[in-house]
Amino acid sequence: MEKIILVHVTGGDRPGLTAELSGVLAGYDVDVLDIGQVVIHNFLTLGILIRLPANSQPVLKDLLFKAHELGVTMRLHPLDEEKYSSWVGEAHKPRYIITLLARSVSSSQIAAITKVVSEAGLNIDTIYRLSGRVPLDCNDYECSRGCVEFTVRGTPNDVAALRARFLEISSQMMVDIGFQEDNIFRRNRRLVAFDMDSTLIQAEVIDELAKEAGVGEQVAAITESAMRGELDFKQSLRKRLSLLEGLDESVLQKVADRLPMSEGAEKLISNLKNVGYKIAILSGGFTYFGEILRKRYGIDYVYANELEIQDGKLTGKAVGDIVDAQKKAELLQSIADQEGISLQQVIAVGDGANDLPMLNLAGLGIAFHAKPKVKQGARQAISTLGLDAILFLLGMRARDVV
Repeated sequence: MEKIILVHVTGGDRPGLTAELSGVLAGYDVDVLDIGQVVIHNFLTLGILIRLPANSQPVLKDLLFKAHELGVTMRLHPLDEEKYSSWVGEAHKPRYIITLLARSVSSSQIAAITKVVSEAGLNIDTIYRLSGRVPLDCNDYECSRGCVEFTVRGTPNDVAALRARFLEISSQMMVDIGFQEDNIFRRNRRLVAFDMDSTLIQAEVIDELAKEAGVGEQVAAITESAMRGELDFKQSLRKRLSLLEGLDESVLQKVADRLPMSEGAEKLISNLKNVGYKIAILSGGFTYFGEILRKRYGIDYVYANELEIQDGKLTGKAVGDIVDAQKKAELLQSIADQEGISLQQVIAVGDGANDLPMLNLAGLGIAFHAKPKVKQGARQAISTLGLDAILFLLGMRARDVV
């Protein structure tokens, strides 16, 4: 009878080690049913699942001798056909990707996440670090961010409860936890749509204009209420705009010159454009500022509200339809149709309650440094890192990013 053996190798890594071990198997024309290898700090763990003929002693003897010669530890684990068949049958179980994002990764974070995974009835298949190696004297943004990706298998007992537990851990441990189905769309996104104010840029433009008009506190209070979902967006925007009546048009450029981009925004956009993504701005802010970003970063689509200007002064009104929550969702669908892609291939990023419809319409919707209500309503959230952390959610490694 044929035999199924799991060959488990551990020890110091060096070039050619796997080649020499697999060379022994090749000499006997052995079938490889599965293989996996990981190296952490030059220490190797290698697993090879093989099928052997009835007379397996010669190959196993040579394999063990080669391991001794290479100075590694080898263990052989026989598997019966029933266990192997059961393992094969599990290949069709649902798979999910859990992404840990933090300024630094701690054992407490990993312990909390893996405990929830276990309690949800899921099994971890792989754990992989996507962020770069961390120097001991880390003191800049590039090394002060960590990402660990878990591939898990099984059917969760309660997906809503699982997400709620991850959100609770996030708030307690300064960590973001992404939870996505591992399907064909995950690495096949083609469009990312951003809210602008407090997402792509670190400011609410209307608040900055209000400061110039001397009505900053009044407008800021209305803005905060709208972002919390306490006011209808259209009504709140009209109310805020009315306070800007008479503001000189020249102030727009003055405000534009001081608007800071969000952390990681430029890196995210440049890397996504390098691999063929289309970039859109869908904003309840203003086209004047969106067009500046279009020219600066090569944005493909800009939809926002147009300020009405007469005789060099703001009239306190907007021209045309106001871009609110529903309009953002409609525009997202329209752009996807224009590009000929599925909504599953779309990423949407925003921070306010008026972003939730588009976040939930997109295949990957991300609440970025958002209010608690928005984080709870979105499927994914980033609060500890910059916008370029989205690259990790797409499975990109730090070394792949330019």
